[in-house]
Amino acid sequence: MGSLQTSSNDEKPHAVCIPYPAQGHITPMLKLAKILHSKGFHITFVNTEYNRNRFLRSFGPNALDGLPSFRFEAIPDGLPPTEGDTTQDVPSLCESTERLGLGPFKELLTRLNEDPNVPRVSCIVSDVVMFFTVDAAEEFGVPEVMFWTASVCGLLGYAQYDKLAEMNIVPFKDENFHTNGDLDQVLDWIPSMENIRFRDMPSFIRTTNPDDFMFNYVRRLIHHSKRASAIVFNSYDAIEHGALEALSYDFPPLYNLGPIEFLLGPIQANNDETKSLTSSLWKEDPHCLEWLDSYDPNSVVYVNFGSVTVMTNDQLVEFAWGLANSHQPFLWITRPDLIFGDSAVLPPEFLEVVKGRGLIASWCNQEKVLGHLAVGGFLTHCGWNSLTESISQGVPVICWPFFAEQQTNCWYCCNKWGIGMEIDTNVKRDAVEKQVRELMTGEKGKEMKKKVMELKILAQEACASPYGSSYANIDNVIKVLQSPK
Repeated sequence: MGSLQTSSNDEKPHAVCIPYPAQGHITPMLKLAKILHSKGFHITFVNTEYNRNRFLRSFGPNALDGLPSFRFEAIPDGLPPTEGDTTQDVPSLCESTERLGLGPFKELLTRLNEDPNVPRVSCIVSDVVMFFTVDAAEEFGVPEVMFWTASVCGLLGYAQYDKLAEMNIVPFKDENFHTNGDLDQVLDWIPSMENIRFRDMPSFIRTTNPDDFMFNYVRRLIHHSKRASAIVFNSYDAIEHGALEALSYDFPPLYNLGPIEFLLGPIQANNDETKSLTSSLWKEDPHCLEWLDSYDPNSVVYVNFGSVTVMTNDQLVEFAWGLANSHQPFLWITRPDLIFGDSAVLPPEFLEVVKGRGLIASWCNQEKVLGHLAVGGFLTHCGWNSLTESISQGVPVICWPFFAEQQTNCWYCCNKWGIGMEIDTNVKRDAVEKQVRELMTGEKGKEMKKKVMELKILAQEACASPYGSSYANIDNVIKVLQSPK
């Protein structure tokens, strides 16, 4: 293997796009791949074999047929074979892909380069979490742009882990750090994160073990990402310019390309070929949108905790009764693996009380739901896709962050942008009821709605042709992808 040769089939640039194999990473990567395809790139989109099989089960044997210039491939994730439609354990998946992903990925690149029917691979677009790809890009002599599919502020939080370790602040010394006030200490030295608390930092610092896998994995991720040709984000300057600027001193060129759903629209306007390609790992329930049609504007609470969050059945029941007691109509997505090691079981009396004003479904097209006029608020885990989609549709949020950088996203929502309220980890029905009422009909809810509508306008402007900051950045990214290594 070595540097790529040029040939008569090399006129079209060929980008190999590889997301981290979880729903919240696959969705924005597919959108970025569609943008590049619309700009003239041949695309190879790489799933894991486990997720490829999930796509095929959900959408049929032709779900990943693609196009002549947009093809799907798969590599193993290294985990024992399992069946089902559940999100795999995050630490196990991170460990396995880091240890075993490079060999199969290089074999795929070699096979693509030997295929006379496709252009030779000219660049790699990789999820930052799949950082083994940096070694492959260097060996094959091609540029690599890494895509951080979470928030800029989340990456800024992770970038502090080394310093926190050097200062002997983390790992924590005492197993009681959850309750002894350690998490309430303020960090006052991080640019654009003034007065952030430990509990608002990405959650993998919450350990007493210096060998904790995820704590050290994130530190390796940060170091590898600095070897990329550039890093791109599904964000925009109006909300995360400060965090981007704080990162820029120690990283390769950084570009905001978001909200990527807004950017995809005008670029793909004259390219219908890829519109039908799906990124959903679960079959979506179309009845959700029909159900919303019967409700007044801004009257329905949408509840979805994403593709990874899990909770106890007791927490599920507290959310349920909080929603019931708020007397607001709601659409609640409860995917099959939402409960720790079990199926979600809602009390029969709850189902009776909310009959006619509550719909519970297993999955939906979230962008379309948030864009529906009936939806007035969103109870969310604060995953970045959910937040950008909510901001893009002008929907304020109640935040119940679960893990990773969701705590940091929540802090920005509530303290920087003024579009959210946080609910306690130890969720209680009375608090849910109170916050849902405030979100939908209270004065604070109205103020949050006003602010999120302002952010929506700024998001649209960022992606507008030809002068929007995100719109202009895609050309800068393409120049990086087409630059010789």
